[in-house]
This record gives sequence, C-alpha cells and structure tokens, in this order.
Amino acid sequence: MEHLQTIVQSNALLFSAAILIIAYIFIALEKIPKVTIALLGAAITVILGLVSQTKSIDGVLDAHYFINFVDFNVIFLLVSMMIIVSIAAKSGMFNWIANEMLKMTKGHPMFVLFTLGIFTAITSAFLDNVTTVILIMPVTFFIAKQLEINPVPFLITEILSSNIGGTATLIGDPPNIIIGSAAGFSFMDFVKELTGVVTVILIVVLFLMIVFFRKSLVADPEKMKTIANLDNSHTITDIPLMIRSAIVLFLVILGFVLHDITHIETCVTAMFGASVLLIFEKPKEIFCEIEWNTIFFFVGLFIIIGGLEASGGISLMAQWILKVTQGSEAAASMLILWASGLISGVIDNIPYTATMAPMLAEIQKTMGADYTYPLWWCLSLGACLGGNMTIIGAAANVIVSETSAHNGHPITFMQFLKYGIVTMLISLTISSFYIWFRFLN
Repeated sequence: MEHLQTIVQSNALLFSAAILIIAYIFIALEKIPKVTIALLGAAITVILGLVSQTKSIDGVLDAHYFINFVDFNVIFLLVSMMIIVSIAAKSGMFNWIANEMLKMTKGHPMFVLFTLGIFTAITSAFLDNVTTVILIMPVTFFIAKQLEINPVPFLITEILSSNIGGTATLIGDPPNIIIGSAAGFSFMDFVKELTGVVTVILIVVLFLMIVFFRKSLVADPEKMKTIANLDNSHTITDIPLMIRSAIVLFLVILGFVLHDITHIETCVTAMFGASVLLIFEKPKEIFCEIEWNTIFFFVGLFIIIGGLEASGGISLMAQWILKVTQGSEAAASMLILWASGLISGVIDNIPYTATMAPMLAEIQKTMGADYTYPLWWCLSLGACLGGNMTIIGAAANVIVSETSAHNGHPITFMQFLKYGIVTMLISLTISSFYIWFRFLN
C-alpha cells in the first residue's frame, strides 16, 4: 500500500486527471447513475491520498483535507431551496398562477405557447429547472388534450425556456450557484449582468418557436373557449400553506436582493426560510422529496475536482487558457463562452462548471479580478444556455422527454436537436455581442 501511495504521489496530476476524465465519460454514457460515479470517484480520490482524509496533522490544519473542497454554500442553498419549493408546491400556488396566465390567452395555441414559455422562464429563474418543468407539464398535457393538439411543441418550448430563464439569476440553475459561490457574486450581480440579455434571448427564441411550430398551433374555436373559461377556483388546495409559503418565498428572495446590505449569505437566508416552513410540516415527509441524488452528486464531484486542484491540474489548465489566448481578455471570453456552450450541450453542465470555476479562480489570481470578471459571465451564459443543444444537455430536458414518451408523445434525440442547436447558436451569438459591448469594447 505504501508503495502504491508513493507512485500516486509522484504522479498525482496524472491520477487525478484520469479519475475526472473517466468520471466524465461514465456520466456522459448514462449507463450508471451519475451520483454513483461521483461518489465512487470521490472515494477513490481519498483512498489514493490525492486529498487528505484527516483534518489536521500534528495539530496543523491540512489544506488538502477532502471536506475543504466541498462547497457547502452550494449544498445548503440547493437543499434549502428544494425544501421551500417542495412545501410551496403542495399548496397549488404555482398551478394557480399558470392557470390564470393561460386564461388570458383565450385558448389560442400561439398565445398559449408564448405564455407557457414566459411562465416557465420566470419560474425557472427562482426555482430549479427540474421542479419548474415537473410543475408545468401536467398543465401542458391538460391544455393539449382540451385543444386536441400535439403537446410536443409546448414541451420543447418549455425545455428551452427553463434553461434560458434559469440563466438569469443566482438560484435559477446549479451552474450559477457554483459560479456565484466561487466568484463571490451576489443575487443582484446576476440580475444586473444577465437578466437583460437573457430576456432578449427568451423573446427571440419564443418567436422563433412560434414560427417553427405555426402549422401545429391551430385549434377549434369551441375547444379554445374551454381554456378561456378554465375553472381555477379549486387549484389552491391549502390556503394557509399558500400564504405561509408565499410570504417566506418573498422574504427569502428579498434577503437575496439585500445581500450587499445585510452581508448574510444566500445559503443562510434560504436555510432560515426553509426552517421556518418546516415548523408547520413533518420534516421526514419533506426530506423524502429532496433530490438527494443531486446533492450527493455535487459532494462527490467537488471531491474529485479537489483532487485535481490539489495536484496542480487546475493551475495548469488556467495557464493553458492564458497561453492559447495570449493573455487577450476578448479571446479568453469568446473561447470560454463558446466552448462552455458546445461542451454543456453534450455533457452535464454541472460537472463542467464545477471544473471550470476553480480554473477561473486560478486565472483571477494571476490576471486580477477586472480581467476575470467577464469570464465568469461567459461561463454562466455558455454552461446554462448550452444545455439547450441536445435532449441530454440538462436534467430538465431528460425529465420532459421521459415524461412525454410515457404519455405517448416521444421526443427523439434528432427531433429535439433541430430546434435545440438553432436555439443554442442564436443564444450564444446574442451573448457574444452582449459580452463584447458590455465588457470588452
């Protein structure tokens, strides 16, 4: 064993890089649950001594202690928001809002598609994408059945809108949570820098989807009246719960907005809000609804990437980026934006962002915060918007496609790719112009 550890320590960079690459391959193949791969990779990383198992040696804190590489800001923010959303959804408040918006469309399929897209995007900016599409899908199938039209155009639009809307805020998409924690950005930083460009992208994409699907968006006028006169009086199933949830959700988001004044971390604000709601609930039941697979996937991933960071691999990656771009901020920005978009369309954007964030932090040490500032936003835009390229580009995509197939309306890989790749290219092109004129010109 000692001989093995000597070999590993001598070739730490090689071993840590191999573990990360093999984990990426298995995550992309989707033959084994990604949480299993992440935890197995983390265990191997610790066992081989690429990160330390002990907190201190002879009373001196070990910087390479494996727990140090787990970003608990990300973990607690995710868990807390999952608890808040899970409890709030039980009241029916989100479905009530969706139904009220749909009644305004008078049942016209084009307006319905636009409204579902807007609702999905706005909701995804404050809830996680998977929760949003799970909430909106039953409403979508109900509307399509009432109008007697194919739900697939609505579902594809919702996938694209969820990934676009999630890009707009700190809590909208897991990559943004990782970036916010690594770069020290607040909720309002994301709103200030990304919400404007994301709104433009969303409007362009929604009009594009209306053009693409216009022949399918036709319904009988009598069927349209059913949606216009939708009975929404019984959608709220628990009024006291709805009131509690709405107040807590509002105060939590207000806490995010006021972070620069209060200096209370977003994870602490969310944790407090979740704790208040749990007072009135049975925690055991709520905890059963938490996506623990996602949480432990993050934990395992942070440890694997910690091994690469401890071995100096992240530093080498940062030096390579600076060498290739010859120190040009513009070249580095465009490289990160487009590479992030293309790579995140093929593999999960969470492990990609978790790998890139410490690399950008390393570049920041060398080149300074001003140089790196636009690179963080390029990473966010690329990683989040790139998820629209393929049906496996983001978790929300997979959930919708599986649910749609179960309901007799399969969305094939190639069918989605036609719309996804156009959306991704348009989104990144608009983002490129924005980054150039906002930060580089």
